[in-house]
Amino acid sequence: MSADFISRIIGMLVLAVGGVFLGIYLAAQLGGQPYQYAAIFFLMGALAGLVLTPYLSVRPFIAVRRRIRQAPAHQLLAGTLGLVVGLIIAALLVFPLSLLPSPFKQILPFVAAALFGYFGAMVMVTRQQDIFSLIRGQLSEKQTKRARGRPVLLDTSVIIDGRIADISRTGFIDGDMLVPRFVLNELQHIADSSDALRRRRGRRGLEMLRRLQNDSVTPVRVVDMEIDDVREVDDKLVVAAKRMTCPIVTNDYNLNRVAQLQGVRVLNINELANAVKAMFLPGESLDIEIIQEGKEVGQGVGYLDDGTMVVVEDGKPYIGRRVEVVVTKVLQTAAGRMLFARIEQ
Repeated sequence: MSADFISRIIGMLVLAVGGVFLGIYLAAQLGGQPYQYAAIFFLMGALAGLVLTPYLSVRPFIAVRRRIRQAPAHQLLAGTLGLVVGLIIAALLVFPLSLLPSPFKQILPFVAAALFGYFGAMVMVTRQQDIFSLIRGQLSEKQTKRARGRPVLLDTSVIIDGRIADISRTGFIDGDMLVPRFVLNELQHIADSSDALRRRRGRRGLEMLRRLQNDSVTPVRVVDMEIDDVREVDDKLVVAAKRMTCPIVTNDYNLNRVAQLQGVRVLNINELANAVKAMFLPGESLDIEIIQEGKEVGQGVGYLDDGTMVVVEDGKPYIGRRVEVVVTKVLQTAAGRMLFARIEQ
């Protein structure tokens, strides 16, 4: 049996019984025959229940269900959110409306709930595109912030080295660059050293730090960190990196190895420099100026623009001259890449 048929039967029975009671009541009021009135209203109630019940119960429900199935999910969500917001606003107005005199205090809270619920749902459905676009924009902004890389810790050597300033301008480091206070104190201590070379290194580090703060694409911040259980700056950096779960940027070989042994990620500037150097294969020709003697007899040494050393066999007679050479061997060492070549005949 269909829901439509069941609703007709139930409606017929309910309205028929209601018609009997209504007929008896009217007969008592009008002084007529109760059985006659009861029979008439019984038949009228049964007929009304049989015809009208589906249009008042099942069919509106089916229509609403069909409409819900056809409506897009974002429209349903917008309507639900609008209804909830409207009902919340109406609930906030219940107390002031209840202070009004009768009958307003009994009627207006229900009117307010109906009006604000309707208007809330209508506004959300009407402006759903704009509202969801705004929400997506806020979420995208948060995701963009999350997408930014983890902050990195800069050690003393990489600041003095200075190449980090050029790297930072390229945007390869997308997280905040943090300089712990104890690193800044070490730079200041080196800059105040009595040794001229150390003093120049320290002052260069402070100048590079200022340049980083002015020119870097990502923020450079000096952070106050209290690490009292260790004394050495390198050890403090490793502890700080563990606490903050962020990598250390350095070109210090020893710090690199110690940090890796303790499970701390290290970004080594020297490794990056070696990775981006131009690759030459044996047999390729290049133009180079020989500027000094090599370690072996007859060798000459020149350098590429990126600092790669080129050892030229029998190149000593050409010192001070620019010659065409052919690469014979490529050697990768811990200090970087080295090329061996011979004079092109």
